[in-house]
Amino acid sequence: METVGRSLTDAVRKLLRMPNVDEKAIKELVKDLQRTLLQADVNVELVLQLSKAVEDRSLKEQLPPGITRREHVVKVLYEEMTKFVGQDPAKIEVQPGLFRKLMLGGIQGTGKTTSSVKLARFFQKRGLRVGIVGADTYRPGALEQLRQLAARVEIPVYGEPGNKKPEDIAKHGLEHYRKEKTDLVIIDTAGRHRNERDLMDEMKRIASNVKPDEIVLAIDATIGQQAITQARAFHEATPVGSVLLTKMDGSAKGGGALSAVAATGSKVKFIGTGERVEDLEQFVPTDFVGRLLGMGDLNALLEKVKEAEVQVPEAKVKQFMEGRFTLKDMYDQMENLRKMGPLR
Repeated sequence: METVGRSLTDAVRKLLRMPNVDEKAIKELVKDLQRTLLQADVNVELVLQLSKAVEDRSLKEQLPPGITRREHVVKVLYEEMTKFVGQDPAKIEVQPGLFRKLMLGGIQGTGKTTSSVKLARFFQKRGLRVGIVGADTYRPGALEQLRQLAARVEIPVYGEPGNKKPEDIAKHGLEHYRKEKTDLVIIDTAGRHRNERDLMDEMKRIASNVKPDEIVLAIDATIGQQAITQARAFHEATPVGSVLLTKMDGSAKGGGALSAVAATGSKVKFIGTGERVEDLEQFVPTDFVGRLLGMGDLNALLEKVKEAEVQVPEAKVKQFMEGRFTLKDMYDQMENLRKMGPLR
């Protein structure tokens, strides 16, 4: 994803350096965009759809007053890419004093056990009392691995080494943490399955026993476009669900996985950005796209465009046409001028 970000940043900078942003410049930006996304393993059809939208809007939309073609193209690129990965940030509602239950599932090898601890740490840092239930009864050493990782950040883990029924362990774990007045319990389930149907069946079985507030599916970003089959199966099987994309830091296929999951309508709520317990971030599409484009000040640009699009009231126009100009009018104009940034 770092490579994708670098390539997109270079493409945007090239556009910003051009003395004149004409049709040729826009088409060149679109070609750079296509090349970058295809290298990131994004589906060809989605790439064509996105690039066509960027090109059409950049060339055909009327410019708001006071906005340059260059600024308008960057705004269009940002908006279309944000649509592409899901527009609104999806949150998991957790508050101190409420007993909330999250269930984490995933195919074997996705980094699910580590993700359980990462999720727990994420909420622990926000002042919540968090506990984990180790309900993976198939993988040897799963509970021990979970305990070792959680011990680093002082998060308790409930497990029953001799018990082979994950639904019972999950139920007993919830009873234990309820007594401890825990705010959030994360249930780590087995990732032994070779196909989605087995995974969904077990998740449904545990879910019917513990009634989690949300089921989170961990998907490995390195599988790229193949993520769509897992995300779709999950999205159809669970009425309440979200996706945590793991290994987004070292994957050339991260763009493929992210766009594939977004295309199914599943909500990506978290992305794993490294191997450490701290390396998990909430997925906010607008911030993510802003970072990819290498533009931290995109919000300022969008605000400027929004202000430029505001229509002047008819009564105000009439006053100006009649030559009436008050101190209040002058004050309003000075305020608007200041919003454009430093005069120098």
